[in-house]
Amino acid sequence: MFHKEGYKIITITSIFAGGLILLIDSYIKLTWLVSLLSIIVLFFYVMILQFFRNHKRKNVLIENHIIAPVDGKVVVIEEVFEAEYFKDKRLQVSIFMSPINVHVTRYIMSGLVKYSKYHPGKYLVAWHPKSSTENERTTIVIENQVFGEVLYRQIAGALAKRIINYAVKGTNVVQGTDAGFIKFGSRIDIYLPLNTKLNIQLNQKVKGGIDIIATK
Repeated sequence: MFHKEGYKIITITSIFAGGLILLIDSYIKLTWLVSLLSIIVLFFYVMILQFFRNHKRKNVLIENHIIAPVDGKVVVIEEVFEAEYFKDKRLQVSIFMSPINVHVTRYIMSGLVKYSKYHPGKYLVAWHPKSSTENERTTIVIENQVFGEVLYRQIAGALAKRIINYAVKGTNVVQGTDAGFIKFGSRIDIYLPLNTKLNIQLNQKVKGGIDIIATK
């Protein structure tokens, strides 16, 4: 099943790939070259399809759990100064998404959206130290009675050209449901209270909506 954010791109790509294969078959006479070019076109077509996958995952809502917002690899666990919203020290957990990961963003917990802001920016590679503050990104803060305020940030990478954010300030959201999508990109930062108990380790691979990041 594909995410709704990919419908337009998938439709255009399907028409383009089908037309290109027809042209290759019509104008190139060498059978081996027709086969090679057709395989290359199909490869890129399949890559587009897999990027917009949206696996339906059944999640049991648990108030004292922070769940992974995306599929990917934990690349940062450290205490940092969060300068945009909290302006104090927080525990940062960053998850990097490779091009073959599912790029749907899911709400890490249920609660009230207190803050939601888009920032235009650069397209540095996602593992660059300055990508959290200089790349195109959205910052969202959710509050509930268990964790208080928790911030997560969608960050574009070198290939990402558009971040989709569904979080609207003043609305209540449900843990595990779709929070947005990063088209062809690439990293999520989560900022937790310092006393939060983490359930993940550096370099661990996690699945969005399933794996538990932290408990209270």
